[in-house]
Amino acid sequence: MLAALMRQWRDDPNYSHGFLIPLLAAYFIWERRAAIGRIRPAPQWPGIVVMAAGLCLLALGQLGADLFAQRVSLVVVIVGLTWLVLGKTMLGALRFPVAFLLFMVPLPAIVLNAVAFPLQGFAAQAATAALNTLSIPVLREGNVITLARTTLEVAEACSGIRSLMSLLTLATVYAYFAEPVLWRRWVLVAAAVPVAIVANAFRVAGTGILAHYVGEQAAQGFYHDFSGWLVFVVAFALLLAIAALLRRIGGARLVEHTPYAVSGS
Repeated sequence: MLAALMRQWRDDPNYSHGFLIPLLAAYFIWERRAAIGRIRPAPQWPGIVVMAAGLCLLALGQLGADLFAQRVSLVVVIVGLTWLVLGKTMLGALRFPVAFLLFMVPLPAIVLNAVAFPLQGFAAQAATAALNTLSIPVLREGNVITLARTTLEVAEACSGIRSLMSLLTLATVYAYFAEPVLWRRWVLVAAAVPVAIVANAFRVAGTGILAHYVGEQAAQGFYHDFSGWLVFVVAFALLLAIAALLRRIGGARLVEHTPYAVSGS
């Protein structure tokens, strides 16, 4: 299962960030090592129930050939094993690093397709509206945009799902390190979704503009790849701007990176 998971990280551009997730989770644990060191391990038997549930999920995933269930079972087993061996207090201290591991699990194909298709349609509609605003002749049929000099197809790779997953992961990491207020962390992570969607729509529109004035080559090769990186950087800059705006609002209780300030129990 783990070998297949790593192969998907290697071969699927939507989840190439998966290699970083375990490393970041390990760093989150190391970063809160002082608080963890103050917690006395206290094994608790209820952890067996959670661990057994994770193993049952693994078995069901194998019987049903469901990779998503098999991979999620790994996180569930880690939760149960931590609770069983180290206790509930230690599990609470490690809850963010363990939950963060879910970012390494690729979504099921049925969910990915259900999300990608509407994103393709939105990107095509937004790009068409932008081109019409600029008085550029354009005709849209579904996800196909026809210009005077070329035809563009908003394929699944251009749906923005890749940048959405990466930006959501990056926003979570940034919110954890840079944002001390809990509700602002949640708002910042949630804001990554519309920011990524809108940024991708602007990317498709920009590709259409370049294709109209420069030619078909602007929608292929280096220009296409570079625009993806550029839009991702712009999207992250927008998240930073949102974070700065949220800091001006203020008015919430501060939280530490480590969820427990314990003296040992």
